[in-house]
Amino acid sequence: MTTPSSKVTARSIADDLRDQIRSGSLAPGQALPTTKELAENYGVTMKTVSSGVDLLKSEGLVVGERGGRRRVRADRPITWNLTKFERGQRRDTTAMDDWSTSIKEAGREPEQHVKVFSKDAGTEVAGWLSLMPGAEVVVRERSRLVDGRPFQLSTSYFPGTIANGTPLTEPGDVSMPGGILKAIGHPQVRVRDEITVRMPTPEETDRLDLPPGTPVAQHVRIGYGEQGPIRVMVTIAPGDRHVMVYELEV
Repeated sequence: MTTPSSKVTARSIADDLRDQIRSGSLAPGQALPTTKELAENYGVTMKTVSSGVDLLKSEGLVVGERGGRRRVRADRPITWNLTKFERGQRRDTTAMDDWSTSIKEAGREPEQHVKVFSKDAGTEVAGWLSLMPGAEVVVRERSRLVDGRPFQLSTSYFPGTIANGTPLTEPGDVSMPGGILKAIGHPQVRVRDEITVRMPTPEETDRLDLPPGTPVAQHVRIGYGEQGPIRVMVTIAPGDRHVMVYELEV
């Protein structure tokens, strides 16, 4: 650690602790020394130490716990292969969809909570689906967990003309071999992905239990049938819990 001196500041404390985290001297999940211990080590006030640690919390490197202790963030990210996701021989079964199956294959435990409802398409969704704003869409809103921890918010929108009267309107986590769209006669023949990295909204922060300073990736997948768009899925994925992979032939 930094040798105590009159030049020690909150910023220099944060820099020193960050170096220790990146080098592994402070391991993932390890508790930081107490504020009092750090103040004695750096020769500064506890207020200065707290300000330095707060900088690391804002960067997402340190998380707080009840009782005041701070720990180095410890995460087990999933590798989400977007090249294989929903492509070709989908891994959907009657028990699990393609996403859940991939999580299970990675030795992790998937869980999904699904809400289903109809609404009028807003401008953005209507644009993705080539609909007029206000057209009816069926919405399947998912909260996805891995090992009991929130990992994704994933919402799919389908034109009402395609979804009504099909399993897409059934409540709960419904899946079918090959995917529901293929089973109801509207297979996807190609997809377009749009990825945006941004800071989360307050609602996303709450629902995903995000520490301060954690960005999210917004993954939009537009699925096309023979005649045009038949589904758009908008997934919010915390940056600290995902490695997003594409594999392309060149």
